[in-house]
Amino acid sequence: MPNVKRVAIIGAGAIAGAHQQAYAAAGDRVEIVAVVDLDIERARSFAEKHNVQASFIDIGTMLAETAPDLVSVCTPPGAHREAVLACLAAGAWVWCEKPPVLSLAEYDELAAAENDEGGPYVGYVFQHRFGSAARTLRQQIAEQTLGRPHVAVCHTLWYRDAAYYAVPWRGRWETEGGGPAMGHGIHQMDLMLSLLGDWHEVRAMMGTLDREVETEDVSVATVSFANGALASVVNSVLSPRQESYLRFDFTDATVEVSHLYGYDNTNWTWTPRDGIEPERVATWAPETDEASSHEAQARIFLDAMDAGVRPPASGADGRRSLELVTGLYQSAITGLPVRRSDLAPGNPFYQNLDGGGRYTAARPAEEGSR
Repeated sequence: MPNVKRVAIIGAGAIAGAHQQAYAAAGDRVEIVAVVDLDIERARSFAEKHNVQASFIDIGTMLAETAPDLVSVCTPPGAHREAVLACLAAGAWVWCEKPPVLSLAEYDELAAAENDEGGPYVGYVFQHRFGSAARTLRQQIAEQTLGRPHVAVCHTLWYRDAAYYAVPWRGRWETEGGGPAMGHGIHQMDLMLSLLGDWHEVRAMMGTLDREVETEDVSVATVSFANGALASVVNSVLSPRQESYLRFDFTDATVEVSHLYGYDNTNWTWTPRDGIEPERVATWAPETDEASSHEAQARIFLDAMDAGVRPPASGADGRRSLELVTGLYQSAITGLPVRRSDLAPGNPFYQNLDGGGRYTAARPAEEGSR
C-alpha cells in the first residue's frame, strides 16, 4: 500500500480548487480529509463538492481532530503567517500560496519554526518554474548549453479593474503586502530567479497611476545578477492586452516564453544566433511537454515529503523572490539602489515592505507622474 498523505486545505476560495485538482491528479498518494474556512457554509460546500470528509471554521480544531500530514494554505496573504505557524507546530508540512508572507521578517519567522532535520517544511506555490520547458532551460543554463546568460526581460503586464480592488484586503500594504510586484509579478520573477540564480542589485521606480489603492499599480526595475546578467522587470495591473513575457539572451541563443497564467511547450521558443549548427539546435527542445501547474509542483512536493528533504521553492530558494520584491520596493520608495545584502534585520523594509508607511499613493493628477 502507498504511504497516503492526509491533506487539509485552509481557505475554500477559488485557488483552493487548483490545490484540490493537483491532489486529485496525485491519485492514491493523498487523501483530502478536511477543509477550513471562516465561512463555514463555503467550507461545507467545498467539502460536499469534492468529497472531503470534514469541514471546519477553526484551524486549531481541524489540526487536533484530523492530524493532517500536509496542509495547503489558500487564504489571503495576511492570514498566511498564523496558519503556517499553527500547522508547523502541529507537525504538518505546509504548501502555501503566494505571496509567501507580508515581509522578510515573517518569512524568517516561519523558517525558524521548521524542523530542519527532515521536516516539516513550508514550501510556496511558484508553479511556473516546474513546467518541462523551464526545467529544460534550467538544465541548459547549468550545463552552459546555450553559452552565458547576458540579458533578461521579465514582464507581467496584467489588467485588474476597480471591481477587483473592491475586495477589502487587496491593494493594502497591511493585508496584501504590496501591489502587482508582490501579488502578480512575483510568479514571473520567481521563474526568472530559478533560472538565473541569485540577484545582486536592483534599481526601481513605481507609481499609483490609476487604481484607488494604497500600494503601487505599476513598477519598473533593472536587476543585476551574481553571474553578471542584467534584467528589465515590469509589473503592471494597468495593461489591457495582458501578457506574461520572459526573454533570456545567451551567447548562442535567445529563449522566450509568452503566456498569461500558465504555459506549455508551445509558448516557448529557442532562437539560435547565426552560425549555430542545426544539429546542435535540434538537441535544445524539451523532451517532454508538461505544463506549468499546481499539479506539476504538487508531485515534486510530495516526492520531497516521501524522501524527507526540503522541497524546491522553500527555505533560501523560496526566499529569493520575496527578497527581490522587497529590494524593488525599497529602491522605488527611497530612490536608491538596493543590494540583496542590504535586506537584513535593522532595515525598515525587512520588517515592512513599504518601510513602515514610507509610501504615499499620490496619483499623477495630484502631483505629476512618479
